[in-house]
Amino acid sequence: MILQQLSFIDWLSHHSLACPFKRYFGYDCPGCGLQRSVVSLLEGDFLASFKYYPATIPLVFIIIFTAFHLKFDFKVGASVIKFAFLGIAAIVFINYIYKIYTHQLIA
Repeated sequence: MILQQLSFIDWLSHHSLACPFKRYFGYDCPGCGLQRSVVSLLEGDFLASFKYYPATIPLVFIIIFTAFHLKFDFKVGASVIKFAFLGIAAIVFINYIYKIYTHQLIA
């Protein structure tokens, strides 16, 4: 079972989709780095995951929180999700502007 999971992660790391936005326009899109970040996260390399795409880890947490909210219907769950997504959108925007001006990922 573990060998199958490692095999999947290895396959995923070598078969990532190319970004059509970057291909046609020559600039990173706001989501560039997400696939590499997810692969790094699956490999357990949290620092590399953050460097590739800083919003990945908060996205994972909000997805898990949303699943629990849908199951248990927290009173303030919807508000938490809305504010968290605003925060994640801010992270994506800041990261995108940073990548445009430096032409690199956060290092």
